[in-house]
Amino acid sequence: MQRLYRELGAKGLEFRPEVYPTDTWGCPDEVPVIGVPFYLADRRLARIEEEQTGEIEDSPMILMLLRHEAGHAINYAYRLYAQPEWAEMSGPFSRPYRDSFRPEPSSRQFVRHIVSHQYGRTYAQKHPDEDFAETFAVWLTPRSGWRRRYRNWPALRKLQYLDKLMRRIRTVTPHIRRGELCTPVEKMTILLAEHYGQRAERYRAAAQGYVDDKLREIFPAIRGRSFSLASELLHKHETELVERIMRWSALPGDEVHTLLSKLEDRAEALGLKYRSQQETEKLLDVTALATSLAMDFAYTGRFTG
Repeated sequence: MQRLYRELGAKGLEFRPEVYPTDTWGCPDEVPVIGVPFYLADRRLARIEEEQTGEIEDSPMILMLLRHEAGHAINYAYRLYAQPEWAEMSGPFSRPYRDSFRPEPSSRQFVRHIVSHQYGRTYAQKHPDEDFAETFAVWLTPRSGWRRRYRNWPALRKLQYLDKLMRRIRTVTPHIRRGELCTPVEKMTILLAEHYGQRAERYRAAAQGYVDDKLREIFPAIRGRSFSLASELLHKHETELVERIMRWSALPGDEVHTLLSKLEDRAEALGLKYRSQQETEKLLDVTALATSLAMDFAYTGRFTG
């Protein structure tokens, strides 16, 4: 946090968001306080997190996430989202917030910052609030060279607006400093095993939707009694699929397993079927789909569900 505070100070900002330990990254809704995962406060807990999930934030990633959340915090502290010019730059703050969205990877209307999310560097496209937070993070990052890097991008206009806005408010007292916290660690009463069990359930729930349309294209509705289940096809050929996708996409094996598990879960949830005599054809289609997704995630960020 001291590193983040130094970066804010280097920009002339007097605002210093408070931080509290909770179960995940994020600011409570319109509250200028940054929630940080509890396991980062203790090496033993961090080791458990890595063992249970297969990953842990390193120092550069922690700073990237802190800068992003600081963008949310300063937005909420000064109620910047209520200003007409803010909405003109990023869009209406009141737009419905959805976990799943369809980004345009080649768009230059948005900055590119966070890399470890399912949507990789396109996270700014998720919602106007995320657009502002990502723009702030790029602006705040020391030696980011944002003027040169985004020189020919429409996103430069947002960075220039934010630069002027921060100069205007840097010594102004925030309208809001605190508010109701979301799941502070002192109110977390579940055991670690239950915590990771709940995360697994949230992962499975969050998986829905992102690949459904693609799976339905491969396994359109069929009539008749002679059919096989798409989920069983994926399960039956999992080892073969993992080897092929790893070879063609260069994605690590554990990430490929995660991707295939998601496809299998969604195929089962959707009740997708195919005619048994089409097994070879459907296997090729699934291989192509999974490889395409794996290569996309290898480029834009790790697949996290």
